[in-house]
Amino acid sequence: MIKVNENYLKIQPSYLFSEIARRVSSFQKENPDVEICRLGIGDVTLPLPRACIDVFHKAVDEMADESTFRGYGPEQGYGFLREKIAREDFQSRGADISPDEIFVSDGAKCDVGNIQEIFASDIKVAIPDPVYPVYLDTNVMAGRAGSFHKGRYDGIVYLDCTGENGYLPDLPKEHAGLIYLCFPNNPTGATITREGLTRWVEYARENKALILYDAAYEAFIGDKDLPRSIYEIDDAREVAIEFRSYSKTAGFTGVRCAYTVVPKECRAYTERNEKQLLHGLWNRRQSTKTNGVSYPVQRAAEAVYCQEGKAQVRELIAYYMRNADLIRKEMTGLGFDCTGGENSPYIWVDVREDSWAMFDTLLRKGGVVCTPGAGFGRCGEGHIRISAFNSFQNVQKALKRIRDLFTPGAKTQARRE
Repeated sequence: MIKVNENYLKIQPSYLFSEIARRVSSFQKENPDVEICRLGIGDVTLPLPRACIDVFHKAVDEMADESTFRGYGPEQGYGFLREKIAREDFQSRGADISPDEIFVSDGAKCDVGNIQEIFASDIKVAIPDPVYPVYLDTNVMAGRAGSFHKGRYDGIVYLDCTGENGYLPDLPKEHAGLIYLCFPNNPTGATITREGLTRWVEYARENKALILYDAAYEAFIGDKDLPRSIYEIDDAREVAIEFRSYSKTAGFTGVRCAYTVVPKECRAYTERNEKQLLHGLWNRRQSTKTNGVSYPVQRAAEAVYCQEGKAQVRELIAYYMRNADLIRKEMTGLGFDCTGGENSPYIWVDVREDSWAMFDTLLRKGGVVCTPGAGFGRCGEGHIRISAFNSFQNVQKALKRIRDLFTPGAKTQARRE
């Protein structure tokens, strides 16, 4: 008799973004004449940088020529890209990362979800709340979450992130072996100082814990005093794995390229309390389960680091951050408390009411799509996330509709404009 992994049955129904898509689709069918402004899911809208496109085309042409054709590449990524990553993303900022500690993949979401495979099933996991759903759901699938009661799993250590603590998780009050951190944060847009991140590294060292550090949005950090990598912190190499992506940095959401950094000193422990280095384990996992990212895509990612690519990426980031700045100013002007929008493309808005109700209000009365905070965890209730990933014109249009909804005496039919 074939049996299912019953941990999958513990996952709560309706993945957040699937439910958003369902509600938007239902509304669109009922109101086909309404133009919807989408400020919900964090997908980019601007095309790839010209430098990446040019190299992409060239690499595709190479695949059409017998003398330059390439078949299977290294599962860990081509050396030309790994070398650029090490030099430009880490060594240039004083972080000691070598090319062979970098593993190129088709997405940070994939790596964040897959990395937990190399850890024991009975470890204690600490996850911020609110949080990107993949962290929690993949550990539910792995059997680490326990039973679900009153909106939470009893096997997970939840790190509450609220307005009172600036949406920054406090150190765990009970021991946790695996800790998820994300800065700039998705969904709250909160950032962490060098001192704050140092405390986490010290905690991990003192408690033999490991930090999974999601830095997918590091390119949006404009404040030079904020760390863009956990490896800018002393001694982090032993206690942290970092994930990065080209999805938001260079618009690769539809192209798929990211990477994970596993330093050679990074460690976990066996049942007998023996140190086990993780670099080799992740390398074995990747070599077994993936054939890597295609050659043309990796060439396109390499172009991010050329002079033209750097300038074009800066333009992309600046464009979205202009949107973010406008969203934050407008929502603050309407009387809402906001986090993010500075050093982050997400604006976390305290709406002081049911977040799905606010989602429905914005959709049905304004034709604007946001993301309800409750979908990110219990502490997300009462909030919505607004994404800066859209055209400036659409952001302006959406904000006008929102103003019309919340400004006394204003017209509420702007959605039909």
